Amino acid sequence: MLKKTIRTILSFVVVVVLWQTACTLAHTNETLFPSPYKVLQAFIQLCTTGLPGSTSSVILPLHIETSLIRFTIGYFSSAVSAILLGLLLGSFPRVFTFINPILQIIRPIAPVAFMPFIVFWFGIGDVPAIVIIFIAGFFPILLSVVSAVQNVDKIYYKIADSFGVNKVKTLFCIIFPAIFTQISNALRLALGAYDIYNVTGWLSDVLSYSRLLALGLATGVIASVVNQMGSMLGDGILGAIGFIVVFIVGHTLNLAINLLGAYVHTNRLQFVEFFGKFYEGGGKPFNPFKLTTKYVDVKEETYL
Repeated sequence: MLKKTIRTILSFVVVVVLWQTACTLAHTNETLFPSPYKVLQAFIQLCTTGLPGSTSSVILPLHIETSLIRFTIGYFSSAVSAILLGLLLGSFPRVFTFINPILQIIRPIAPVAFMPFIVFWFGIGDVPAIVIIFIAGFFPILLSVVSAVQNVDKIYYKIADSFGVNKVKTLFCIIFPAIFTQISNALRLALGAYDIYNVTGWLSDVLSYSRLLALGLATGVIASVVNQMGSMLGDGILGAIGFIVVFIVGHTLNLAINLLGAYVHTNRLQFVEFFGKFYEGGGKPFNPFKLTTKYVDVKEETYL
């Protein structure tokens, strides 16, 4: 465990050292490609005095506190209301069949699309942010709970009827514990990147794909640094040989980093973020060892 922690720390240290070295040797524009030292200075300033050039004295920890309060209220209110409504709708399939088409129309809409109406109804402040977080977490939890209730084994209902348990106690004392695993999965889903993606809307798509642009810029700076390092070896045969070695090794590693980053980021964006817009799992549960003889007659033969 200690070795793994040391390796993790060393990997970050190496990245920071390479980053600082690239900025120092390439003399890059600090506005476009700041060094780690400048980033650390700006972070300390945000935490102590606030945003540079701003008239507000609100510092970063206060912003984080406000955001956490908004998120906590919005998330827990959406979780409680979605679980209760999901239990009720799952217990009444006919009612859910009537409401489900409306839910399926509203669910794919990004919560940011409701912003004009939310601002018009609630004004500007904490409430609009809480409402957007509520909308983002409500639908995945609700649909997951309804699906879990509808797929509960019927033996639970039979046992409850045998002991004369009323419907309310059956729902909250038997069905709720039976689907608690699915509810916890739904709560984690609402906390995950999928709902953060919904909250930020289409702007997050642009920013996410911009990482590829940033990766290209970073590898361009590294390529310039490799060329400068090779030219610093001097003239003559040894300098030429050293330049060739540095050129081949440096640009090979740079191309490998670029190719790996492009492959990983592209697949992550496509299969993790973009698929969440239109892909939805489903289907019927698999029943193993079940013999279906609708079109086939099976005759059993006994041997003495």
